[in-house]
Amino acid sequence: MAATADAPSTELATARMGGRRKAAILLITLGPERAAAILQHLDDEEVEALSSEMARIRQVTPETSQAILDELAEHVTAPAQAHLGGLDYTYEVLEKRFGRNRAQEIVDALAGKMQHKPFDFLRRTPPEQVAAFLQEEAPQTIAIVVASLPSSIAAKVLAELPKEIQGDVALRIAMMSETNPLVVRDLESALKEKLSAILDQELVGAGGVQSLAEILNQAGRTTERHVLQAMADHDQVLAEEVRQRIFTFDDIVTLTDRDIQILLRDVDQKDLAIALRGVDDRIKDKLLNNLSQRGAEMLREDMEVMPPQRKAVIDEAQSKIVRAARVLDDAGTITIRQSDTGEDEVV
Repeated sequence: MAATADAPSTELATARMGGRRKAAILLITLGPERAAAILQHLDDEEVEALSSEMARIRQVTPETSQAILDELAEHVTAPAQAHLGGLDYTYEVLEKRFGRNRAQEIVDALAGKMQHKPFDFLRRTPPEQVAAFLQEEAPQTIAIVVASLPSSIAAKVLAELPKEIQGDVALRIAMMSETNPLVVRDLESALKEKLSAILDQELVGAGGVQSLAEILNQAGRTTERHVLQAMADHDQVLAEEVRQRIFTFDDIVTLTDRDIQILLRDVDQKDLAIALRGVDDRIKDKLLNNLSQRGAEMLREDMEVMPPQRKAVIDEAQSKIVRAARVLDDAGTITIRQSDTGEDEVV
């Protein structure tokens, strides 16, 4: 297989990578939400360095992603890192809480669950992809695989299968009692190899400007502002390209009045009062004009009696409103437009 032939070169290439580039590839592989959560725990200098590196990476192959993940797993599970944990440690904790006999029962049950689960490689694959992958197989093969998956996943896979084979597969599952472990193991190995051959033809998790923009869209306004400013100091063109793909609080003025009115119905009045402190008058007026007369009066009153707020509090309130706008945009309820054009391009 191509993957086997390429493995040594991929491992060699990743071994030569610097830690920053490996970290950037890992963040791209994990996806925007998890990457944003990780960035929130780093200091500004680290966020800046990783953001710049992610923006320079255009694509990540499955082999490279896997090599980075394997290296991370090896590092985390290395003896020097594994000071605690495992079944022995778990037994000691449970013994102190429940006594020797009960602790042994729990640990024995855990040990059984921790054994290899057939077709585990399919559990992390979307059900519709599993169904598409399996539908060319024999009904008996499909039945074995589906029956081996957790019921919640199996139900979704069965629902995604073509109608003409659903009944046959379901009947075979119902009639199934026990399956020879050797048969299951050989079938698992063959399917895993077949799936790997398919995935080797594809690219995953492209990095670059769009990937960084999606991460910054969820990282909070303080991080977003700092990263863009730091990038601009090094590469103004690249920073501007990222900025154009991000919807910020200031971009609310680009929404239609109807969309602003829908957005404001999903926004907490207190967050709105805090978010409008110190903003440009055109933003403040745009939002106030899309409230009812009574609503606008109440908001002005809240802003007048509200004590001074820290900048971090204002940024968080603005981020909440931006997140609400993005949720509505994802649902197709409103349309977010880029701030520098009048086109109907959703970002």
